[in-house]
Order: sequence, then structure tokens, then C-alpha cells
Amino acid sequence: MRVPTRSISETAIAQLQKLGAQQAQLQKQVATNQRIFLPSDDPAAMGRMLSIDNEQNQIGQFKRNIGVASNLAQASYAGLNGLNGLAGRAGELATLGAGVLSTEAAQAYGAEVNQLLEQAVQLGNTRFGSDYLYAGNALDTEPFTVTRDGAGLVTTAAYAGGTAGAAIRLSETASIDPRTGADTNLGIRDFIKQLVALRDALNANNFAAVATAGSGLEAATDPLFSAISENGAIQLRIQVAQSQQATRADSLEQLASSEADADLPTTVVKLSQTTTSYEAALASASKIMNLSLLDYLR
Repeated sequence: MRVPTRSISETAIAQLQKLGAQQAQLQKQVATNQRIFLPSDDPAAMGRMLSIDNEQNQIGQFKRNIGVASNLAQASYAGLNGLNGLAGRAGELATLGAGVLSTEAAQAYGAEVNQLLEQAVQLGNTRFGSDYLYAGNALDTEPFTVTRDGAGLVTTAAYAGGTAGAAIRLSETASIDPRTGADTNLGIRDFIKQLVALRDALNANNFAAVATAGSGLEAATDPLFSAISENGAIQLRIQVAQSQQATRADSLEQLASSEADADLPTTVVKLSQTTTSYEAALASASKIMNLSLLDYLR
């Protein structure tokens, strides 16, 4: 029988340290319901989690883009719908003004059309945040400029916006421009011009000119109707993309949980076993390290 050597003591301490570390790790897993804290815990799983995290970040950006696109589409619709309402009232006035009227009545209708005209210019130059809605890709350029006479009345309008779109990415493979296109924006310009023609015809009480302006107004509103219909399709696409990205996000969250979450019942059993082993090793080490030469000679 030999007295325990330093090597035996160091081995016992190392074993206690190993079991203590395992116990601490399992306790942490039980407390947090996570099994991976460092890359060394499971390098392969950590690699997969980093890939999942990268995709989740991308989806987060797409969801933010979708929110912006949705807001832009709704704001564009509101403006188009407002212009459509102005067109409806202007059409009514054109119909009324095409008959025989007194000069006072015709000019009263003309004054109302002038108010519709000013509202149309204001709606055409609507901003969303700091960007113009109906300016194409020239987001910081006022799209509709008007010329006024000495009395301050609008005499003509021009489109100064861009002709290209400003697309927003909804996914890795899909993008959308929630704003109106160049054809619609030019249609708004023509609509403003037709309001000028209708106002002037009414002020002159020229029912033939009123009838001509009314026909021109009807033709100028066609792009507005088409734009409203297209906007509905755009909003539907945005909603579909939003649903798809939400589904992807949920699936990735479940996948990340399967990689990182601890199997709680199994972990608790392992913790119990490790705790028992640690306590047994601690008791054994205590006895071995307390032995003296007299204990062996006795």
C-alpha cells in the first residue's frame, strides 16, 4: 500500500473540476432553456444558427420594406381617390354648364371648377414624408408646376417629375413600385389642364366650349381610373408578400429553436446524474486527500 501521491490528488481535482463544469453548464441550460452559448458547444449547430440568423435579418429588412411600400401604396391611393372625386364633381359641372345658363350661373360654376383645379394641383404635389408621391423617381422634385396669370389663376400645368420608377424590394426575387407610373402622372397633368379649359369655358359662358372641355375632361380621367385599379393590384401583391415573409419568419424561428433550445426533460435527467456523480467524486476525493501515513500504518 502506497501513500497517495500528488498525481492522484491532481487527478481527483481535475475530475471534480470537469464534473463541476458539466454541472454548471447543465444548470445554465435548464435555467435558460438554451443548449448553445459558445461556438465550441456545438460548432456545426452554431454554423447553422448563424445562417438562420442572417436569413432572419434579411427577412426583417424585407418586412420593413413591405411596411414602407404598403404605406406608399395607401397614400397614393388616397391621392388618386381624391382626384377621382374632383373629376366626378367637375364632370357634373361640365354637364350643367353645357346648357343655356345665365352669365352669373356659368361664372359661379367656373369659380367652383377653379377651386377643384387648385385642389388637383395640391393633390398632385402631395408628399409622403419628404418625398413626392407622383414624381416617379425624382422624389425630391415638385412634379406639377403651374403658370398663373396676373389674377393668380392657373393658366397651364407641366410635369417636372421623373419618368422612371422607384422600386422597393419585397424579397430576394421580387420588388414593386408602389407609386404611380409616368403615364398616370402625365394623366394628372392633363387632368389639371382640362380643368383649366373647363373653368375658362364656364367663365366665358360658352356652352359649346364647355361641352368640348367636358369631353376632354372625361378622356383625361381614364388614366386615373386605371391607376386606381392598378393600385388595388399593387396593394394585393404587397399583402401577399407580407404574408409570405411572416410565414418564413415563423418557420425560421422554429428552426432556430430546434437548433438552440435544450431538450428540457433530458437535460434535467443529465443534471441529476451529473450532480450525483459530482457529490460522489467529492466525497471520494475528500477521503483520499485526507489520508495520512499513520492511516496506512494503522
